[in-house]
Amino acid sequence: MVLSVLYLGRVAYREGLEIQARLVTLRKSGAIGDVLVMLEHPPVLTLGRNAGRENLVLTEDALAARGVEVVETNRGGDVTYHGPGQLVGYPIFDLRGPVRGERKWLGPVDFVRQIEEALIRTMADYGVAAERVAGRTGVWTQPNGAIEEKKIAAIGIHVSAGVTSHGFALNVTTDLRDFSWIVPCGISDRGVTSLELESPTSNPVSDLALQTAAERVARQFGRVFDTQVLWLESLDDLAPVHIESEA
Repeated sequence: MVLSVLYLGRVAYREGLEIQARLVTLRKSGAIGDVLVMLEHPPVLTLGRNAGRENLVLTEDALAARGVEVVETNRGGDVTYHGPGQLVGYPIFDLRGPVRGERKWLGPVDFVRQIEEALIRTMADYGVAAERVAGRTGVWTQPNGAIEEKKIAAIGIHVSAGVTSHGFALNVTTDLRDFSWIVPCGISDRGVTSLELESPTSNPVSDLALQTAAERVARQFGRVFDTQVLWLESLDDLAPVHIESEA
């Protein structure tokens, strides 16, 4: 079992949707195996299936004046923000495939819990204590005294015929002021944070490069999903690798 990983740099959000759609089609047909695509987007707000437009603090006209698009999607969850300095991951997995060497169904909730686990372990790599919060999907910093937990990664997926799309958004060096445009994930009583703010000052600045963060996330995905990780240079490298490995 092989997990192919690609880091694509900055990609427009709608282009990212098109990439996901192509990969989902290939995964459903068996032309490729599981894939984790990581990238960053220009500023955009996305609405999940459960989103309420009352969680947009600014009007769409005001957002458009700032060059920020609002896009409705089929992922779970409410409204979220994507922008520079945020590592976005799109795992295209067949949940009916082998899990830990056995052929079994991995439920969508279990899949989300495993994404959370991979990100929590990534936070530990950075010296940041993170956790789950009951009833609130995503990854949160642990409370410290009077400082309440803050959300550092949002998660929302879609599943079609057993194949996943969408995924996670990890704030690395994100400008958190942009979250003031929304009520993030519809949660008004907790704030958001980033690796840049939470990471110990002893960590070198280079550790906060998005590709470095992507490499650390990929390593933890491999451990949590018990699979070999194969780093690819481009989407063009994807299909031949998996076709040959399944021959």
